[in-house]
Amino acid sequence: MDLKLSDKVAFVSGSTAGIGFAIAKRLLMEGAQVIINGRTQHNIDEAIRELKSAVPKAKISGIAADFSNVDEVNKLIQALPDIDILINNAGIFEPKAFVEIPDEDWFRFFEVNVMSGIRLSRHFFPNMLKKNWGRIIFISSESAVFIPDEMIHYGMTKTAQLAVSRGLAELTKGSNVTVNSILPGPTKSKGVGTFIEDLSKANNISIEEVEKDFFKNMRPTSLLQRFASVEEVADTVAYYVSPLASATNGASIRVEGGLVRSIL
Repeated sequence: MDLKLSDKVAFVSGSTAGIGFAIAKRLLMEGAQVIINGRTQHNIDEAIRELKSAVPKAKISGIAADFSNVDEVNKLIQALPDIDILINNAGIFEPKAFVEIPDEDWFRFFEVNVMSGIRLSRHFFPNMLKKNWGRIIFISSESAVFIPDEMIHYGMTKTAQLAVSRGLAELTKGSNVTVNSILPGPTKSKGVGTFIEDLSKANNISIEEVEKDFFKNMRPTSLLQRFASVEEVADTVAYYVSPLASATNGASIRVEGGLVRSIL
């Protein structure tokens, strides 16, 4: 299927690894020009080398910025060209008991996970409306509607993203601009892969046993009963940023393996 993205310019925050990297790769495969982002230039250079190897004709560049630092974010915004597609993917997570989460962590998670997308959207949204075409995607999580008790602060930020996304979509009425959220479920990103490996070593069991135990005890409602691949999430994102998905706006799109039982 031709997603008609060959004339589009996309920026993907937090895209030197994991879901963001997979999204960048998928968009490059569709012929889009992609600007990636990571916290260091070294990470960006490594990611660009890997992406060019996978997609030889890739039109790719990168800009370093740490989304916990507002000055770096402002410099990033000023360095970016006009874009057609904005993927707000930058984010952090950390399992921690509620009573042990200090105020500083609540603010830090909100700063990175929520304000990153707000600042970028605030900058690019007006021109998308002016030219009457654009796509903004917030990479949220099933944790937005199924708050994990082991990291409530993370779930809070993912719910906030849904509110921002839906509110922004209300401002697109009658235009060819759309704003949607993607809700991945447990996904085997680089960070999750490391987490699984650490549990495997700590408990002296195989990675397969860790995954099976996770879905049996931590996410028993999952219908998929395995971690999704980053590519599965990226494929979904690629469709919803394409002109083919023009009728989907203000939506929260689940890629969570049937974990959330509600039908709405």
